[in-house]
Amino acid sequence: MTAIAFDTLKFTKTLTQAGASPELAEAAARAFKEASGETDPATKSDLRELRVEMRAEIRGVKAELIMWMVGLMLAQSALIIGLIQLFSK
Repeated sequence: MTAIAFDTLKFTKTLTQAGASPELAEAAARAFKEASGETDPATKSDLRELRVEMRAEIRGVKAELIMWMVGLMLAQSALIIGLIQLFSK
């Protein structure tokens, strides 16, 4: 996990200068620091890994789709040939 640089003292001073009570400013700084520490941002290597996985998944789906299309074309051709033979008699 990548750490986010966060200056709690500066944050607290900014809030107190804006009129917030020191207790409220400190509580807000703690809450913000805890909330920002819980995030798990994606790194470039995470994105590269995801890209490789997605491309592999897409290749698999593409191959399966082509197999279904070829199968349906053969079935359709067989049906048409059968109907032509049935009605040509």
